Amino acid sequence: MDTSIFQWFNSFLSKEWAVFFTACLPILELRGAIPVGIAMNMSPLKVFFIAVLGNALPVIPLLLFLEPVRDFLIKNSRYMEKFFACLYKRTIRKSDKVKKYGAIALILFTAVPLPTTGAWTASLAAVIFKIKLRRAFPAILMGIIISGIIITISSMALFQ
Repeated sequence: MDTSIFQWFNSFLSKEWAVFFTACLPILELRGAIPVGIAMNMSPLKVFFIAVLGNALPVIPLLLFLEPVRDFLIKNSRYMEKFFACLYKRTIRKSDKVKKYGAIALILFTAVPLPTTGAWTASLAAVIFKIKLRRAFPAILMGIIISGIIITISSMALFQ
């Protein structure tokens, strides 16, 4: 990997904060944060815990506020209406099992470390399919932990 990315992170953030904030980001989530931390020679166990915390942080606000924020943005912007229509269409296409299996499917959907799966998309699926916070959050958190284990082991093999 290009070390300039890591040098850029280190110029204004500690390694720990770089991992944490990377894990908070949509798309990158754990898939980006854990390899970044391990490539920066951090302890894999430390990277795992920091990344799991960072990836879990946005889940509750997403579950609570995604629908009202979406409604507000759609009402005030035609571009946002098209964006959310596309996002919902993609999520529904990829999450037909969520509708059938509910929270169990959220665990699996979050745990599979592939592009367009993860905590952000699982949160969106939970909102679309009206899965309650008390069921959705523990399921997504379990998926984050499983995904973190898979990515940590894979990254350790790759970087060491």
